[in-house]
Amino acid sequence: MQSNNSYLLANKIVVVIGGAGLLGKVFCEAIVTDGATVVVADINLSRAEQVCQSIAERYLCDRIVPESVDFTSKTSLQSLIARISERFGSIDAVVNNAYPRNTHYGRKLEDIEYTDFCENVSMHLGGYFLSTQQFAIFFKRQGYGQVVNMSSIYGSSAPRFEIYDGTTMTMPAEYAAIKSGIQQLSLYFMRYYKGTRLRFNCISPGGIIDTQPEAFKSAYGRYSQSKGMLAPEDISGALTFLLSDRSQYINGQNLVIDDGWSK
Repeated sequence: MQSNNSYLLANKIVVVIGGAGLLGKVFCEAIVTDGATVVVADINLSRAEQVCQSIAERYLCDRIVPESVDFTSKTSLQSLIARISERFGSIDAVVNNAYPRNTHYGRKLEDIEYTDFCENVSMHLGGYFLSTQQFAIFFKRQGYGQVVNMSSIYGSSAPRFEIYDGTTMTMPAEYAAIKSGIQQLSLYFMRYYKGTRLRFNCISPGGIIDTQPEAFKSAYGRYSQSKGMLAPEDISGALTFLLSDRSQYINGQNLVIDDGWSK
């Protein structure tokens, strides 16, 4: 069997916030199989525990641990950082992957209430800001560390509303504000910490296949080069590369993974 030191992420400690979600659990699996210890941090501790158990049993490893966190709470984030750093002695990276939203999220433009818009932006973009802020403070004291923020193609591309025709779906206005804001915040943090060994990058996936109607998937696919909507596994390789030492001078970048959809 390969020694842990020969893996891409050998001996690293990586926190994935939103680690029990659709993308998060695949990210955690990829990080573990590339040799790191991964902390599955989620607001739903029970789901985080289930993800950890599943991955641990599949790969017969103990390098995956569940944690509870509310990334819209400074106290919760500080407590998480303290627990992890005390347990492992260091933290190499955090992946901000949570996707909080209220029950009115996803309405068409004319139907969005101002209070709902503000709440969704506050939870999602605000949570990414707060997590990046708190981990950056810790990383500066530690002397190194990096943040990978999950954005979207809709953070830098105009919506294609025609792909939603014939469905109840839309591209929420809040989503555009949130995902573009995540990209700019990452650049802000990168420049603010100039002269340190801190890194701040984004990954912007295209559409991830889930339970969308066939009409939407077909319309979406017409703009793609080959595959159409992507699977979570199509994103995880880029993430583990960014988390590795092979990308040590990639900083302030937004890596788009969309099968050419946004071009």
